[in-house]
Amino acid sequence: MAAEASILVVDGSRTARMMLKKILHKELPSAEITLCASADEARQQLALSQFDLVCQALVLPDADGLELAHEIRNHPNQRYIPVIVVSGDVDERVSRRALGHEVTDYFDKSLGFSALASFIHGYVRPEDEVPGRVLYVEDSRVVAVTTKRMLQGNGFEIEHTITAEEALEKIMESMGDGSLPAYDLVLTDVYLKGSMTGKDLMEKIRINLELDRNQLPMIVMTGDDDAEKQRELLQAGANDLVVKPVEERVLVSKLRFQLNLHQRDKAHLS
Repeated sequence: MAAEASILVVDGSRTARMMLKKILHKELPSAEITLCASADEARQQLALSQFDLVCQALVLPDADGLELAHEIRNHPNQRYIPVIVVSGDVDERVSRRALGHEVTDYFDKSLGFSALASFIHGYVRPEDEVPGRVLYVEDSRVVAVTTKRMLQGNGFEIEHTITAEEALEKIMESMGDGSLPAYDLVLTDVYLKGSMTGKDLMEKIRINLELDRNQLPMIVMTGDDDAEKQRELLQAGANDLVVKPVEERVLVSKLRFQLNLHQRDKAHLS
C-alpha cells in the first residue's frame, strides 16, 4: 500500500517521538513517519526526502524550533509544506501567537497525543468538500472562465472580479460595521490590470483592513519561480502560493487545506 502521507516528527524526547509515531499509525495506518531527535537530524532528512508535513517541538536540543521552521521555509523543495509547532511549555511567543509566517499552526501538547494525531490527520487528509466562499481575482476572462468552472466542479463557491480594486471594494462592503468579511478566502494572481497588483491587494487586506492570515486566508498565483520573490509574497501576508501554469490537483488541494483551517478557526472563536 502506498503511503498516504509522509510526516517528519522532530522532538528531543524519545518517549514523545515513539508515542506520537504509535498513535499516528492508528490514525493514519499507511503514513510514513520519520523520527528525528534534533534539528541537525531533521536537516539531513529534509535534504533526502520530500515531506507532506513537519511536526516539531518548539524547543530542540540543538536549536530553537523556530530556527528550524525558518530553514524549512527557505528550502527549495520544502517551503510550502505545513509546519506544526508542538509545545507544552509556557512561551511568550506562543501566548502572543508571535510564531512568524514560517509556522503554519501551533498545538498545545497538554491536550494529549491522541488529540495531536487527530489534529495532524486534518492537515494531511483534509475533507473532500470544505464549505467556504472564495473571492477570485483574475484579469484574463478566458483564464477566469476555465479556472472558475474547474473550481466550481470541485465544489467551491466562487465569486470572480477582474481587478484588485474591485476585490478590495467587495471585501470592505461585506465587512459592514467592523465585522469579518463574508469571504472565507481570496485567490488572486500577482499581476493584474489596473493600478493595484495582487501583492498590493494583499497589503491592503493585511495592513489597512487589519485582517490576518486566519481571518482572511490568501492564496497567490504566480508565474515567477524566483525563490526570493516567492518568499517576499509569503512574508507580505500570503498563506500559500500556486505556481503557474496551475495544476488542478495542486490548486484544489491548497484551497481545501486553507479553507479547512479557516473553518476550524471560525468554529473555535464562535
